[in-house]
Amino acid sequence: MSGPGRLAPHGPSAGYSAVSRWFAALALAALLAADLHVSSLQPWAELRRLLAGFVRADFPSVEAWSIVHTVAFAVLGVGIGAGAGFGLAIPFAHSRAVRGLCAALRSVHELFWALLLMQVFGLSATTGILALALPYAGICAKVYSEIIEEADLAALRVLPPGTGAVSAFAYARLPDVADKLRHYTLYRLECGLRATLVLGFIGLPTMGFHLESAFRQGRYGEAGALLLVFYVLIGTRRLWLRPLTLPFLAVASLLALPATVGSTAIGASLARFLEHDIVPAPLRGAALSDPDTWAQFGAWLRPILTDQVGPGILQTLMLAQVALVATALGSLVLFPLVSRRFAGRIGQPLGRVLLVTVRSTPEYMLAYVALLLLGPSMLPAILALSIHNAGIVGYLMGRHADDLPYRPDAPRGLNLYAYETVPRLYGQFLAYLLYRWEIILRESAILGMLGVATLGFHIDAAISELRLDVAVILIAATAAMTMAVDALSRALRRTLRIADLPTRLSRPLAPRTGA
Repeated sequence: MSGPGRLAPHGPSAGYSAVSRWFAALALAALLAADLHVSSLQPWAELRRLLAGFVRADFPSVEAWSIVHTVAFAVLGVGIGAGAGFGLAIPFAHSRAVRGLCAALRSVHELFWALLLMQVFGLSATTGILALALPYAGICAKVYSEIIEEADLAALRVLPPGTGAVSAFAYARLPDVADKLRHYTLYRLECGLRATLVLGFIGLPTMGFHLESAFRQGRYGEAGALLLVFYVLIGTRRLWLRPLTLPFLAVASLLALPATVGSTAIGASLARFLEHDIVPAPLRGAALSDPDTWAQFGAWLRPILTDQVGPGILQTLMLAQVALVATALGSLVLFPLVSRRFAGRIGQPLGRVLLVTVRSTPEYMLAYVALLLLGPSMLPAILALSIHNAGIVGYLMGRHADDLPYRPDAPRGLNLYAYETVPRLYGQFLAYLLYRWEIILRESAILGMLGVATLGFHIDAAISELRLDVAVILIAATAAMTMAVDALSRALRRTLRIADLPTRLSRPLAPRTGA
């Protein structure tokens, strides 16, 4: 891969080409080693039954309270996470400790947080809300900090001398970034709705709980109805989520929270969790100054690292690499569907509906359905990750394509795509892919809970066997791997000079200048 010193003489395009070749080569190597077999006897027959369920959706079977709980968890979880993230965003750029805390919080997936919190709070509203709030606090802190740092500082220069830091921020900087913060928070709520749906797959009373049951029992009419209602919920969020409705939504969400299932002795459960459950077995009640204690700890840790952490990381990286390149190919195919220049006035709205639907479907649910259709292997996970993320990247690339100024004699069709559009968008394309890399890796880890041999497979097994000390080691390994890939992604974006290109849904595109 080209380093910073070699990139300059040849320009950014040389670096784009080198990075693309390396990523494609690694994905090909991973693909050759991956398990891609299809074990289902009649995948097409099952797919036809699934599609028939959408056509004959059984809306009366939809449990209304599951919709209410899905919205309540998302509103409260995202609200708390965004609020905490905003508080952390202010010192984020100047405090290494805050950046480290936020990186640790967002590196652990919502499902892993939920599985840990369930040991203390049971199947309760607290588990669902905190499972969203903790990682979203880290995510929002990072993004909010970037938005604040990018704000125009002109208003600060006209403030009277002696203006306090709080007043300067509230009156000079906040008004400039408020709209971007609002847009990003609205997008984060969409992510929260998707995550809340997935939390139902592990028992929390959201729409996902009923969806998982319907899929498992072959009730595809009910499953289709639940998904269609979920798409409507996401598609109409700008109508029911407004500044005037927020107080009502917050109060209604609090009142609608489900009752706790499991132990209500939270203090005792928390003490047991911190003082016993997550402490490595050889260290529980042992003399920490005794060398034999640490020898026993080393003997306990060694097989975890060699039999679970090492193979789990390798499988997770393989899955993420193949899914990342498949996402790239898929987004290059899909983005013309949402560009007026390629799809036309009639095709563009239809393409947008398709891609918004694809991006609104959680990867975990897509993988679950693909697993039912194709059988257990890495193939369902690759399909789920690439379809979902290609929908996201393709949608954003289509918006950028509509903002490109084309010359009057620009070619049409394939020539316009291959020679005029893709080369001019390629830097932005790589920026989006590198930004999604960390997210794809996090999702690759949790898909192990469906049977793929990633780190999530071993984490799920450890928690099922109540070996929480092992689970914490594995989750820490997942977080470390995610943070390492995030650091590599940021370094690549800086090297390729695309670190400043927009990679957030919150940032508006430039005004259109003739197309």
